[in-house]
Amino acid sequence: MMRILLFLGTNLAVIVVASITLRLLGVEGYLTEQGMNFNALLIFCFIFGMAGSMISLFISKWMAKRSTGTVIIESPSNATEKWLVDTVAELARDAGIKTPEVGIFPAQQSNAFATGWNKDDALVAVSAGLLNRMRPEEVRAVLAHEIGHVANGDMVTLALIQGVLNTFVMFFARVVAQLVDSFLRRDGEGGLGFMGYFAVVIVAEIVFGLIASAIVAWFSRFREYRADSAGAQLAGSGAMINALARLKAETEMPDQMPDTLRAMAITKGQTKSLMERLFASHPPLDDRIRALKEAAYRQ
Repeated sequence: MMRILLFLGTNLAVIVVASITLRLLGVEGYLTEQGMNFNALLIFCFIFGMAGSMISLFISKWMAKRSTGTVIIESPSNATEKWLVDTVAELARDAGIKTPEVGIFPAQQSNAFATGWNKDDALVAVSAGLLNRMRPEEVRAVLAHEIGHVANGDMVTLALIQGVLNTFVMFFARVVAQLVDSFLRRDGEGGLGFMGYFAVVIVAEIVFGLIASAIVAWFSRFREYRADSAGAQLAGSGAMINALARLKAETEMPDQMPDTLRAMAITKGQTKSLMERLFASHPPLDDRIRALKEAAYRQ
């Protein structure tokens, strides 16, 4: 539950900071001097809404390395590292993308993630725990899943979706504030005033931001099924199913994956409460295993 709140808080903080910046720069005052200019407002909201999302995308590899302690394998120092690099290169070639950077991060839970601003400049990393406890064919399936994320362009897709939704969150929050202000003035009151208008904007952004976060999470869950399917095609359905089953067995272990990378990780564990299911970046592992089995049966 705390992870969900932190994730939502981070997204909302970006929007609130952008709102404060717009106010301090006098942009909102300029837009409303002669009445609400919806075209200009939408343009400004688009610029600010997309900027944070794109910046996060472009620095995603750097942030991932720092936040997880991932060590990039520049030159393999043992047989395991050589097998890991060679396997990623083989899967990338089969998926038709440039070989990503390969790294290992020091987490005891079996996990992995992929990130990067485009499919030909990506990073795929696995945890030390995954390498220690999974069989080679299961590790290969996990790597295939992450290569599937890269080949499908999931990092870019989710960043664009988040940017567009941020745009509309900021835009509609100001429309709501303007409507409330106009309603109060029509009733003979003095309107919201500076602080009142800003307070309504922030409250509306929080409400719309929650809705936007749920939409982003839904898209993330949808892309997770696609990455599982890509992993099954590259490494085999049986290996992919076995890997997910092994991950399910470890869901009670402490999760050391930073919240900013969960959408591109192989697992986030099992979700239980309604709020967790609504804002989860991953579907339940049971559902993912079931989907792979059904797809294999249809074939």
